[in-house]
Amino acid sequence: MAALHLLIRGRVQGVGFRWSMCEAALEHGARGWVRNRLDGRVEAVVDGDDAVVAAMLRWARRGPRAARVDEVETRRATAEEAALVGRGFEPLADS
Repeated sequence: MAALHLLIRGRVQGVGFRWSMCEAALEHGARGWVRNRLDGRVEAVVDGDDAVVAAMLRWARRGPRAARVDEVETRRATAEEAALVGRGFEPLADS
């Protein structure tokens, strides 16, 4: 499966969402990145085999305990977004 781009809307900033997503990615073996957006959403790119990406998408739809996820928009990551994917999963600077 190609890298998947996620835009997560709800109460997802200030609740440990990025750090929790990094922990979930480590647990599932996903690669990618996550960052807060100035518009209040969280943006992420998740890469891995089909099962890994599906597990991370399920996780993103619920988030950590303190979060409230209202919507997760998904699409295939662009080449530019996928180029930021390293060997692990990391938080990036806000955009």
